Amino acid sequence: MEKQRPSHPSAQNADTHFGFQTVAESEKAGKVAQVFHSVANNYDIMNDLMSGGLHRIWKAFTIGRAAVRPGMKVLDIAAGTGDLTKTFARQAGADGEVWHTDINSSMLRVGRDRLQDKGIITPVAVCDAEHLPFPDGYFDRVSVAFGLRNMTHKDRALAEMKRVLRPGGKLLVLEFSRVAKPLQAPYDWYSFNVLPRIGKLVAKDEESYRYLAESIRMHPDQETLADMMRDVGLERVQYFNLTAGVAALHEGIRLD
Repeated sequence: MEKQRPSHPSAQNADTHFGFQTVAESEKAGKVAQVFHSVANNYDIMNDLMSGGLHRIWKAFTIGRAAVRPGMKVLDIAAGTGDLTKTFARQAGADGEVWHTDINSSMLRVGRDRLQDKGIITPVAVCDAEHLPFPDGYFDRVSVAFGLRNMTHKDRALAEMKRVLRPGGKLLVLEFSRVAKPLQAPYDWYSFNVLPRIGKLVAKDEESYRYLAESIRMHPDQETLADMMRDVGLERVQYFNLTAGVAALHEGIRLD
């Protein structure tokens, strides 16, 4: 099923960002993996604490915009603990096909166990969003929630997401974004002073939550991400600011 990709020999020598650090591209995936192996068991409770539960509202909005119907095929990328997968699987029903995927095995294992505890059995796969092991035009919906900013080559990942969508299919990208300017100063203070302390107290991991704050600042803003989606061939691209831009949901349709 996997589509072959040309190699990129120069990638070994290229640099990218890991939060505010500059690292070799070949090192980033491993560093991101360490972060999520560390936080997997406390991921959900930390999300509730950090966002005051708002992440659940953002995800509910995303689910509503996805409008998954019975029989649809859905790919949930960077699905982690399975919040979106759970609802998509129920909406797609017995005749549908919903894949729960993540590049991080620890996150995927936690999510798989929680889905099974709720009686939801759905395909699970460890896979890299930059090299998706699915045929062209296979899915009706592709979603990625709070995962795109951690990917080394976001343009390649978006191109892959577009590739596996069928014509008429929709990509949904839920991610932290740029807050409205009046909120920037207090948001920065909270991100760099409070978040790491919560991580230290609850998850016993201050550095992973410092990386979270840094990775948000390095992620493309709303308009830049919309342009990146257009550049890979998605059309009718639009975005919705959530909680004054703390997060944003981007949508794009494959029409060809």
